[in-house]
Amino acid sequence: MTIAPGLRAEVLIMVEKEDTAIKVGSGDVPVLGTPRLLAIAEEATVRALRDHLAPGQTSVGTKVTLEHRAASPVGTHVMVVAELVQVDGRRLVFEVVAEERERTVAVATIERVVVDRERFLSGLTR
Repeated sequence: MTIAPGLRAEVLIMVEKEDTAIKVGSGDVPVLGTPRLLAIAEEATVRALRDHLAPGQTSVGTKVTLEHRAASPVGTHVMVVAELVQVDGRRLVFEVVAEERERTVAVATIERVVVDRERFLSGLTR
């Protein structure tokens, strides 16, 4: 399978109470929590790769830079778009933008590495 720059995916959410900083423990205000926003951004990167990895492969997150620029209250719709911008062997770099209407909520760079699922799991210590 081919993994090349330009792969992209979108995730649209409506901010709910379960997504807030209060609920995820990252603050005490009822707006989209940064940890939840990051999880959604990573979900978009995984979706972008979904049909492009070889059987037995998966990807794991290795590095994130996230700038959370604007608050999104409960009931707000936020669109998160991830686009693969660089492929360096197994290392993949995504640019991610989260927007609410015409306003940028966040920007991020997320790096993932393609791994053999079984080999990765066998290396875990318990």
